[in-house]
Amino acid sequence: MPLNEQYPYYLANEPRQPNADLAVEDKYTGAVATRVAMADAGAIDRAIGAAVEAAEPMAAMKGYERQAVLNHCVARFTQRAEELAEALCIEAGKPINDSRGEVGRLIDTFRIAAEESVRIYGEVLPMDISARAANYRGYWKRVPIGPCSFISPFNFPLNLAAHKVAPALAVGCPFVLKPASLTPVGALIIGETLAETDLPRGAFSILPCQRAGAALFTEDDRLKLLSFTGSDAVGWALKAKAGRKPVVMELGGNAACVLDETWDDIDDAVERIVHGGFYQSGQSCISVQRLYVHGSVYDAFKEKFVKRTAALKAGDPKDEATFIGPIISEKEAERIESWVAQAVERGAKLLCGGGREGRVVEATVLEGVPADTDAACGEVFGPVVNLQRFDDYEAVLDEVNRSRYGLQAGVFTRDLYRAQRAWDRLDVGGVVVGDAPSWRVDHMPYGGVKDSGLGREGIRWAIEDMTEVRLMVVREP
Repeated sequence: MPLNEQYPYYLANEPRQPNADLAVEDKYTGAVATRVAMADAGAIDRAIGAAVEAAEPMAAMKGYERQAVLNHCVARFTQRAEELAEALCIEAGKPINDSRGEVGRLIDTFRIAAEESVRIYGEVLPMDISARAANYRGYWKRVPIGPCSFISPFNFPLNLAAHKVAPALAVGCPFVLKPASLTPVGALIIGETLAETDLPRGAFSILPCQRAGAALFTEDDRLKLLSFTGSDAVGWALKAKAGRKPVVMELGGNAACVLDETWDDIDDAVERIVHGGFYQSGQSCISVQRLYVHGSVYDAFKEKFVKRTAALKAGDPKDEATFIGPIISEKEAERIESWVAQAVERGAKLLCGGGREGRVVEATVLEGVPADTDAACGEVFGPVVNLQRFDDYEAVLDEVNRSRYGLQAGVFTRDLYRAQRAWDRLDVGGVVVGDAPSWRVDHMPYGGVKDSGLGREGIRWAIEDMTEVRLMVVREP
């Protein structure tokens, strides 16, 4: 199914088509696939004003009313699942099977939010810790923080927007969302679905825009929270400009995976790590980039891993058999190619891949990448895995921690104590045992430390960020 010829943006719940200035390319062919309305600073200002006006009626919505909105989205996304997947395949270049997987996660995320919307609890707080407070009772509840600002990335244009939108709806926070200009269509279809509901006017605005107008998403004091997903350089710059509002940031990573000698199913590890390193062409902040394999199983693993990687089919993401699709832009594909070349020039061994045709970069395995090269210490954000041998488990944990990032890590071990040791020692937001670091379910607390960000996503944890604790103390007669 082709994309519509044009898509409007959504301002205060309403579709608007003042222009069609944003051309959205088919990321595989490079042809313009559709055109999208672009918001200017005036439209963004009006959207923020409408969100402010919507704050009180949104906060007044009952739990069952918020749940009904979210359940409507679940039903409509399910009905439109193949349309959403095909749109994602075109605008993001994501292989069709991965696109269907992301639509499934979109549905999961809204379903989880619907469940959480009616269980935002408070507590009775005993106050009688001393005689002077003997006749007092305390109570606290969570209330919506107010209008929120969301900026979502290109690599998961549906689900990473959903991880901001769905919890906001669950708690009753109006929001303005800036989707990535490279992949705005999925977010606009979410807007089309929300426009079918009875949300208060101003509850949502979804506004593709240029960088000049985007400053309002960060700096306007009427917005009470900023949630950003994207690169660490941009994220920290936005935080510095955000003023007094809380900021939640899910940034980059160069995720590590450790395979020790106790993991006796090499074939299983190969399959999980190949998928974790190369799905959607490595354009995930938790794709496997640094892979450490114990010396006693290194040669056997290496042979199978390289053979399996070299067999991955690259090409048209609309082909059901394609696993490696295009990188988001030719400029990014050229950067990845240059990082691989730099690593090889510095002494790394190219085990497979390394080539590029347009935006399609071959699945690439490097061995012995120097630690100070971009491919080792930066975020490749492409289909490149660095393979390293290790012999000492404690030393390899130190090596994993030798990164400015700390999002997730994977550890393949059958030793419970080693698993616990990794959980205790690795300076990351999450440790996945028995699988690649790219594994994620949408209700879990997800986020990182160091240059990987601040705060956690996952519906329950996002709800905490989007609410404030309000206390009531009662003096008894």
